[in-house]
Amino acid sequence: MKKILITGALGQIGSELTLTLRDIYGTDNVVATDIRKNDSEAANNGPFEILDVMDGQKMVDLSKKYEVDTIIHMAALLSATAEAKPVFAWNLNMGGLMNALETARELNCQFFTPSSIGAFGPTTPKDNTPQDTIQRPTTMYGVNKVAGELLADYYYHKYGVDTRGLRFPGLISYVTPAGGGTTDYAVDIYYEAIKNGKYTSYIDKGTYMDMMYMPDALNAIVNLMEADASHLKHRNSFNVTAMSFDPEEIAAEIKKHIPGFEISYEVDPIRQGIANSWPNSIDASAAREEWGFKAEYDLAKMTKDMLEKLTVKLK
Repeated sequence: MKKILITGALGQIGSELTLTLRDIYGTDNVVATDIRKNDSEAANNGPFEILDVMDGQKMVDLSKKYEVDTIIHMAALLSATAEAKPVFAWNLNMGGLMNALETARELNCQFFTPSSIGAFGPTTPKDNTPQDTIQRPTTMYGVNKVAGELLADYYYHKYGVDTRGLRFPGLISYVTPAGGGTTDYAVDIYYEAIKNGKYTSYIDKGTYMDMMYMPDALNAIVNLMEADASHLKHRNSFNVTAMSFDPEEIAAEIKKHIPGFEISYEVDPIRQGIANSWPNSIDASAAREEWGFKAEYDLAKMTKDMLEKLTVKLK
């Protein structure tokens, strides 16, 4: 990667990824785009352009303007939001992805887009979910992700586009607030622990889901994109994970730092249903073997860092 265009650059992942890539490759070499501009550092400390990913011609024009060699396509509706607006989600998630892939094909760009554990479904093995397994999701978000994995594979095999991707678990960050994902309770709980000393979870006790701290997710993107292509057998859907826990376990870890913290439950049937269709834990051995994936943060290390960073942020 030398000159990079990011779609959805002001979202939960994109806002941090933009800054990380600018630190590595130089501020002027990372072009952030999103459908609107805000006052974030990602929007204001380097090149930024307004881009609706449904406008394929503008995506091509901006990529030519900045002479990019890499497209990182992050723009999408997340799981809970997509389930509430399934037609809009299909049109945005798949239409935007097709435009991004076509831009990469036309301009011979390297390409990254994230997949998700949402690409799995209730008939997928729940524990230590394999890299290659049955994928029959029951959510629109999951359908989008499976279709996206296949579409990126198609562009690699049909046109030779250097497409790469990761199946992310729930991502936890202190920088950007959660934005419509099923796993977002694991972000909200830290904010509420510091602000109110208690949290009401919309995910039920005993519900295990894979999670990853954002620094590990950002490193995984960079390391995959820099990996030797000849070593990659799986390109567009590497399982990656760092930890798996239920709401009780994250609450117990928070209590080690905030002893009076309390958790209660008001289960949201929509998000609980989505969570129930996902794996309890996944196997990331293919990512480790093919490009050296390694996560640095477990639940204890992440919780300590989250609480320290948010205490400063929320003062």
